[in-house]
Amino acid sequence: MKLFQTIGHSSLKFLAKLGRSSLFLFSISTGLAYTLSRPNLLIKQLYSIGVLTFWLIAVSGLFVGMVLGLQGVYTLSTYGAESSLGIMVAASLVRELGPVVSALLFAGRAGSALTAEVGLMKATEQLSAMEMMAIDPLKYIIAPRFFAGFISLPLLAALFSAVGVLGGYLAGVELLNVDAGAYWSQMQSVIDFHDDIINGIIKSIIFAWLVSWIALFEGYDALPTSAGISRATTRTVVNSAFAILLFDFLLTALMYGES
Repeated sequence: MKLFQTIGHSSLKFLAKLGRSSLFLFSISTGLAYTLSRPNLLIKQLYSIGVLTFWLIAVSGLFVGMVLGLQGVYTLSTYGAESSLGIMVAASLVRELGPVVSALLFAGRAGSALTAEVGLMKATEQLSAMEMMAIDPLKYIIAPRFFAGFISLPLLAALFSAVGVLGGYLAGVELLNVDAGAYWSQMQSVIDFHDDIINGIIKSIIFAWLVSWIALFEGYDALPTSAGISRATTRTVVNSAFAILLFDFLLTALMYGES
């Protein structure tokens, strides 16, 4: 009996939080016109969220691409198919690893920072002070951060994939002597603009929406204490990772399930 009570209580708590977060998302979505009318707010957040995450994404993409290059050559050489290395590296990065890994890194760096920043504003009553001055914090503080995250992550995912392809080239061609012409020509002949590149961009856009929403809501909904902000930051990373992996499975099934 106690087990059912616990499950029921947890379910009601989850549904209540889902309802609050949905209203929160609707409120900040209406702040798009406000954000566009004040581009300085958006540019400042693009720098804080996107530019400051640049090196993390670029270096990670390079190493992931180099690992794919090494593993690819060792695996493909078993079947005498080293010339297909470019296909394997590009397809893995554009379809899956680029959107997913960059979103996970984005959640760990930018998402956790957003939660901590908004949570600290709430704890120090900066958000309440804005309301007293007739300034809507959802439009002035939250909306620019949401749209900056929405714009930044797809660009960072594209950067991750591009640098990863270069890393695969360095490992496969420069270190293990795979033919450079085969690497690029096989990649160009097989990678499809719509099925691979556009679908990868769609994934990264949806991940950007999820991570920005989760991070900002957790900060806005956090208990205004140091412990509450700490727990909210942890929830941002954990919930974002679960959401990214769940939606990656669903989107992959929809995009490639019939091929």
